Amino acid sequence: MLGKVRIVLWALVALAAVSATVIYFTKPIQPSGAMFGGPFEMVATSTGETFTHEDLPGTPTLMFFGYTFCPDVCPTTLAEAVGWKERLGLDDDELRIIFVSVDPERDTVEHTREYLSNFGPDVIGLVGDEGQTDQIKRSYGVFSEKVEAEGSTDYLVNHTASVFMIDAEGDFFGTIAWGENSQAALDKVRRLTAS
Repeated sequence: MLGKVRIVLWALVALAAVSATVIYFTKPIQPSGAMFGGPFEMVATSTGETFTHEDLPGTPTLMFFGYTFCPDVCPTTLAEAVGWKERLGLDDDELRIIFVSVDPERDTVEHTREYLSNFGPDVIGLVGDEGQTDQIKRSYGVFSEKVEAEGSTDYLVNHTASVFMIDAEGDFFGTIAWGENSQAALDKVRRLTAS
């Protein structure tokens, strides 16, 4: 009898551990305003000039971290962000879209500018060297890591896939999760630009 109780208890412990792991890895990132943001310095593809945390306030922003060699998540997210902006009839003074590269080895200013031109003139790219990239990732609590592509000498980059919403004051407003329902995303962007 005691053996059966012990087995049931261990099964419950294992179930709780698995559940906690699933929740941890699937929950959307929700950084608090106090721990979100901080100093950074990158180069803007739109101007070729330095862009820092002090340039964020003034315009509501959708900020996404990715890389130009990304096969699926990045181009899909960029196309969706541009689409949200168009569907809501917003201009550049009402909503800014920023793509931050997490691949300093390959994403030069010129290459990133050319890549972003595929999504129209609305997206600002931010690129930097390894130290600058690590700094902005720390400031915004973003994860990324290089992984070797199977059967290739090239590599992929696993990275945070949420879109960060930043209000006109430069403060955290919320996130749009990868694959989130289009209407829910539009509603979030509408609230962001109305705030």
